[in-house]
Amino acid sequence: MFSHRLGLLCLATTVLLATPARLASGLHHRRHVTHETSLFSRLTADILPRDDCEPADPQDTVTDRLNTLLNSSGAGYTLPLCPGESYYITAPLQFAAHDQEISTVGYPEGDDRATLVVSGVITNGTGQTTAVMGQCVDCDGIKLRHIQINGTRGNNGPISGDANIEMGGDNSGQLIEFVHSFDPRGWSCLHIAEGTFKCNNQTIQNNDIGPCGTDAFQQWADGISISCMNTVVRNNSVNNPTDGGIVVFGAPGTLVENNTIWVVNNTLLGGINMVDYDPWSGNYTNTIVRNNVIMGGFATSDEEPGEKDGTNAEDVIVKIGIAIGPRTWFGDQYYNNVSSSGTVLNNNFTGAFGYAMAISSARNFTVQGNILVGNTSFIGRRGPNCTSDDTTPNATAFVIDPALVTDSNEQSGFITVSDGDSLTCILPPDGGDYWPFGGNPSNSSSASSGQSTSSSSTSSGLSGGAKAGIAIGVILGVAAIAAATYFVRRWALERARAQGADPWRRSGYLGKGMQ
Repeated sequence: MFSHRLGLLCLATTVLLATPARLASGLHHRRHVTHETSLFSRLTADILPRDDCEPADPQDTVTDRLNTLLNSSGAGYTLPLCPGESYYITAPLQFAAHDQEISTVGYPEGDDRATLVVSGVITNGTGQTTAVMGQCVDCDGIKLRHIQINGTRGNNGPISGDANIEMGGDNSGQLIEFVHSFDPRGWSCLHIAEGTFKCNNQTIQNNDIGPCGTDAFQQWADGISISCMNTVVRNNSVNNPTDGGIVVFGAPGTLVENNTIWVVNNTLLGGINMVDYDPWSGNYTNTIVRNNVIMGGFATSDEEPGEKDGTNAEDVIVKIGIAIGPRTWFGDQYYNNVSSSGTVLNNNFTGAFGYAMAISSARNFTVQGNILVGNTSFIGRRGPNCTSDDTTPNATAFVIDPALVTDSNEQSGFITVSDGDSLTCILPPDGGDYWPFGGNPSNSSSASSGQSTSSSSTSSGLSGGAKAGIAIGVILGVAAIAAATYFVRRWALERARAQGADPWRRSGYLGKGMQ
């Protein structure tokens, strides 16, 4: 009989103890509980300093501390940065020996990566522009991985200096991956320099680059700038660059593939540029640009039934998706010099452009399989920087100046123009329903980000109703446990008395043990 009542009490206790979970689950917000095995492990991780990474604090010594470690630790050393920490550096971190690495412990992605924040003083338009420098005489095989670089330009204009990240030089085998570089004070988010033309075999992959610069006149900045031969640039996302998304300065033997370049609120001059005569004298031999996606502006207005185009709040476009030849960019600045011997294959264009592709002053190029996908529009008008003696062609998908393109193999569909000079002088329309409906990665990532933010906020705390429900459940649970304890104790005492034992006499039990 009593055991039956005891079972009912236990069942009631279980139900009552489950009440908080049920109350919480029925409410809008739920707190995600991780499977931690140690009591207060989260609190301990937040309070105690890590011993597996170099701390950001004290900030007034962080630049010297990190550079001392790189300078004194020799080849193969990994400088471990702490996840989620910001390092306010007042001078570049300098790689000092081959096979060194700078990375965040655990190789996280997203905002869990450590951030190097460019913080040097700016005086009279000059100051620190670079966070990481990897061009030492013994910098073969160095690695920059899983960190963020904040160039801190903000609303200021560019200052004289180098890129957020400067690698290359007379070195080979360097790797940059899973790095987010953005808002450079200088001219590029990431630059791989040619050195004395010995730079070779670098890999730039899986990075998220940008925003870089603004579209105000001469306030631009590149996303990725490549001047090192035989470099692989692949699987990178370049968001909102303003000068060139990926600029290839000749760099013979370089492969640029499977990258995505898009604009959000700034017009981009060129998606992928093969226009620079210097420093390789226009030599693009065995340089291949293939399977990239370049996304122009899209309508930001609400789509109405039956409408194909809408307005864009910032009037943004990509002026030239892929530009080939110096005249497309610089006009006659380089006279009769040309870009030569490159290959451009199977790239996709979507969104609003001035021109998807433009070719002028080029020789021995192969251009095949490049197509428009999704919704596209080609819009633009002569701007104030278009010279009066240039006949700027109407905006259209593919344009070529055949008088200045020789020995080349171009796909069908190019429109012949008589003047392909300085095409970046065009401007987007000033408003109007000209932008196609569609979207770029920022739209989907914004949605994801919004979901993530919502999830993050719910995991940081429960609603008032959920907290009240849990409190009530805990009180009821404690009461049930107290009741169960009372009845169990009463049953034990009655049983002891029935057996003739004195339940209060502990010495009797102890005495038996001493006989």
